[in-house]
Amino acid sequence: MATVTASTATFAVTKLLATTSPKLKQPLSLLSARKNPISLFSSSIAPFPLRRLQQPLRFSTVPQISAAISVGDKLPDSTLSYFDSSDELQTVSVSDLTANKKTIILAVPGAFTPTCSQKHLPGFVEKAAELKAKGIDTIACVSVNDAFVMKAWKEDLKIGDEVLLLSDGNGDFTKAIGTELDLSDKPVGLGVRSRRYAMYVENGVVKILNLEEGGAFNVSSAEDILNAI
Repeated sequence: MATVTASTATFAVTKLLATTSPKLKQPLSLLSARKNPISLFSSSIAPFPLRRLQQPLRFSTVPQISAAISVGDKLPDSTLSYFDSSDELQTVSVSDLTANKKTIILAVPGAFTPTCSQKHLPGFVEKAAELKAKGIDTIACVSVNDAFVMKAWKEDLKIGDEVLLLSDGNGDFTKAIGTELDLSDKPVGLGVRSRRYAMYVENGVVKILNLEEGGAFNVSSAEDILNAI
């Protein structure tokens, strides 16, 4: 039925054009017969050819590193603890630690863990004199460990007064600045700790924040901070 209709329509249009324009030998070549014609009136229209992409789509898998705290923010207040040289338990607030001072705060995922004990903290002990020559008043290392563990770690590494080791035992400060690191799936039982970072703080305001992805150690060394100040 569709073929008859198409043929009738072609004949009618051809006759009309031939009557009005006798000089045209092929009045409607678009509708003339050809091998495998595609009729304008056909109910089956060939699909458009698909173009193959030259390159496959790519999606970024680079993790976004972010925290609640950022450069330009004032640090939230929190209470940290430590044992002094007389083995007396002391507490210090973040505001007292940083008010009217130039302070470096580094954080580690855990005391006695390899990278923290062999590279991160020792680097700041080694560079303490150079950092203080640049005007740094205090260098403090924070970890979600209790004060007894921090005291034992300090003694094990034979650290003097170069760096103040502070316990954020309940993780209050770590949570307040949004740098929690959930290691609950690890067989060693670390639980929720702090991501590794190093920050430079002036009068309580973050000026430099070198935050690592998890426990990586790429941008938070003492040399990184020395070069950035």
